[in-house]
Amino acid sequence: MIEAKLKNILAMLIFGTIGVFVKNIELSSSEIALTRGIIGGSILLIFIFLTKEKISIISIKNNLKILCFSGFAVGINWIFLFQSYRYTTISNATLSYYFAPVFVTIFSPIILKEKLNFFKVICIFMALIGMGFIVGVDGITNKRDFIGIIYGLLAAGFYASVILSNKFLKDIRGIEITVVQLFVSALTLLPYVLAVEGNNILKVSSSSIPYILILGIIHTGIAYLLYFSSIQKLKAQTVAVLSYIDPVFAVIISGFLLKEPLGFSKIIGGILILGSNFMNEFLNRK
Repeated sequence: MIEAKLKNILAMLIFGTIGVFVKNIELSSSEIALTRGIIGGSILLIFIFLTKEKISIISIKNNLKILCFSGFAVGINWIFLFQSYRYTTISNATLSYYFAPVFVTIFSPIILKEKLNFFKVICIFMALIGMGFIVGVDGITNKRDFIGIIYGLLAAGFYASVILSNKFLKDIRGIEITVVQLFVSALTLLPYVLAVEGNNILKVSSSSIPYILILGIIHTGIAYLLYFSSIQKLKAQTVAVLSYIDPVFAVIISGFLLKEPLGFSKIIGGILILGSNFMNEFLNRK
């Protein structure tokens, strides 16, 4: 149990540093998303091959339509998230991105036919107020910050669609879902990248290559392996609690390591957004 917790914590810490590496890659957001999907998916396939882990082709075929949709959404979600990192601070981008559970709560009654009770409505309003604090007066007057936050919210919207579509998957394991989603995201992004960016990806600067490899190998392949190997031995509530390490660590890095501005209003906004997600996840369940 302790080993599983350590693996999960390490995965969350790795996820929390994604923004730092993306900011140092001299490629467009779509190109970064493409390389991440290819490298990350390849790492998972190598792991499956070396460990001789069985993959259910039947399960993948039975869920292929949903996997294709969610894989496409994963790719678009990454593009918007990476664009958010380009325009605003890591803390702004991360907290905007963690609006995804709020979108899930809003659309669950329509898509999953779940009831939207009074408590969930309160959580939604908490998150909206929190987002108001994040944007603030500076966010409205600073065009780049505002655009970055919008990109973060768009990324959250697509990630919410991944969460909701995954609810319809049946009899398929997490690692199988992720491998297919990563390669589908790469396949769907490839035509766009070739049409818009051409062969610029082949001309990437030597200084960006280490960051690309780290993003694909560590932040995607290894982090996902740590995550999936840990959740098999942990309770769902434990996994949900540990998931908050990711945004908190990202905000810490943004403020203390990169010296990005982190005012009192943004701290309050972050507490409201993450707090609303926490309350919705646990207190409402009880």
